[in-house]
Amino acid sequence: MSAIRKTIDIDRPPEDVYAYVTDPTHLPEWQDSALSAVPMGDLPVHIGSRVIVTRRIGRRRIPTKMEVTELDPPRSWHFHGVEGPVRPDVRGTIEPLDGGTRSRVTLAVDFEGHGMGRALVPLVVKPMVRKEMPRGEEKLKHLLEHTAA
Repeated sequence: MSAIRKTIDIDRPPEDVYAYVTDPTHLPEWQDSALSAVPMGDLPVHIGSRVIVTRRIGRRRIPTKMEVTELDPPRSWHFHGVEGPVRPDVRGTIEPLDGGTRSRVTLAVDFEGHGMGRALVPLVVKPMVRKEMPRGEEKLKHLLEHTAA
């Protein structure tokens, strides 16, 4: 399957954006389907860190264990689902704009379905994410542009 990719410009430096988006505890603040994100260890996350992300998919609450597989502050990150019926593969990049005073954020998300997730991914998850992702990016932009560093 192909990844769902969205880009948005945010009026904050890359370091601020990176610190916020790679802190999994912020997910429920800007992603509608994220009910909770609980690190399985200390913050900040590092390569090998794991996080349990619980999302509402349709009427179900589905937990997924995610692992941090790449971190390149303040430019990119990669979180990959390692347990659960729907395993996201999330890659993010941040490009500095206007001498580093602004940021261009690109998120790319793909999914692997396991068990009941095989049916959920094409029928429910991908359509839901295509609809949710633009709202999530707008919330992210609003939160970062209207909150003190």
